[in-house]
Amino acid sequence: MQKVLIDTDVILDFFFDRKPFSDNAAQILALCESNEITGFITSVIISNVYYLLRQTATHEKVIAKLVQLTSITEILTTDKTIIIKALNSSFKDFEDALQNFSAEISREIDLIITRNIKDFKNSSLGILTPENYLKTLIASR
Repeated sequence: MQKVLIDTDVILDFFFDRKPFSDNAAQILALCESNEITGFITSVIISNVYYLLRQTATHEKVIAKLVQLTSITEILTTDKTIIIKALNSSFKDFEDALQNFSAEISREIDLIITRNIKDFKNSSLGILTPENYLKTLIASR
């Protein structure tokens, strides 16, 4: 089973129903829910998504959404080693560096699914947009 890190932007596309991206995000999460792929997120993603969702919904509603998300995904660890690697990396976006090194160091992740491909150009992992990932998955069946 393929193991993928789902980046923050994809999760936010789903929760905020950001068209036209939300349909692909929903399909990715549906694959996680049906156990066709193993989706991973990080604690940083949880924190960022909580903060942004909380701008538009109550604490209770946001927590309920995050409970649903964590029921269909696994959570990668972000520790001091990962933070130091991110701080010393050539990534322009610190959050993306944290996601990347959490995925790389785990040695579990096959690729990162994000709409911000350019932000992960320094990654050693495969990087695909949700749209391209779904096309690749369909082609391989």
